[in-house]
Amino acid sequence: MSFHARFPRIAGLLAFALCAAASVQAAEPATAPADRREAERLRMVAEQIEARGVADPRVLAALRTVPRHLFVPAERAADAYADRAVAIGYDATISQPYVVAVMTEQAAVRPGARVLEVGTGSGYQAALLAELGCDVYTIEIVEPLARRAEATLRSAGFGRVHVRAGDGYRGWPEAAPFDAIVVTAGAPRVPQPLLDQLAVGGRLVIPVDVEGGAQELQVHERSETGISVRRVLGVIFVPMTGEVQKPAKP
Repeated sequence: MSFHARFPRIAGLLAFALCAAASVQAAEPATAPADRREAERLRMVAEQIEARGVADPRVLAALRTVPRHLFVPAERAADAYADRAVAIGYDATISQPYVVAVMTEQAAVRPGARVLEVGTGSGYQAALLAELGCDVYTIEIVEPLARRAEATLRSAGFGRVHVRAGDGYRGWPEAAPFDAIVVTAGAPRVPQPLLDQLAVGGRLVIPVDVEGGAQELQVHERSETGISVRRVLGVIFVPMTGEVQKPAKP
């Protein structure tokens, strides 16, 4: 006589336990990636950003919340939280997390601020600004990137970000003035239309070419009396394209 025939109740309980264990085991792959990505995101903030001096608690909270892996190509998802820029196609990148954090902190935005971003790229910087409670207007010169970023932002829950495909050199005049403008590409010079669209107290955060082929991150702040400039750190960004590359008019 078999075990099942002699002890039907015990066999039934064993079968139930095995089925339950199988169900738990089957569920693990679905939840493990999300847990792992959250752990990677928290580690990114702690080791790459907070440890290097970014201190604004609201910026750090946004970085811990926005799922950066959604903004990189699927085949590069493993690199989403690495300490480097990641290619997203069309000769563009999603910037190194630390640099994104510094630029966001330097923008010094508050909930309700109106912010212009020039260079949407993946949409990650726009998502962080939206997470901080800003009304975000973002322009991307490469139309396929603009459309992809718009779809990603919408699917990630940031559907109120305004996305435009076009050259950001002249800004978004009908939405100006802006409390902050963030440029995510290296410019040979600071576009005057962007300075003109800053509100009093507003900041333009922009990588600018300097001597020797280098770039530096600059913050241009408008006051009642003019524009002050502060140099933050050396950076490497893909070049800003479009009208900014034309010779400056005398």
